[in-house]
Amino acid sequence: MELYLILIIVGVLFVTFTAILARYKRCPSDKVLVIYGKTGRDTSAKCIHGGAAFIWPVFQSYKFLDLTPTRSPSSAT
Repeated sequence: MELYLILIIVGVLFVTFTAILARYKRCPSDKVLVIYGKTGRDTSAKCIHGGAAFIWPVFQSYKFLDLTPTRSPSSAT
């Protein structure tokens, strides 16, 4: 009986830890992490460059904005 209780507690702690790690997002140096949703009193979005943040599952969402330069086609005549 005690073994089942210990296994259940370890299982719950493992699931909780992996859920927290899944919502912790790191931003690479060539991108901007844009967090939108409930980010503060006066802001609707928060931008992070080269860092990390925890995304609250129900209240926030995120997208990456790419910062790599692109070439536009031009005709030199």
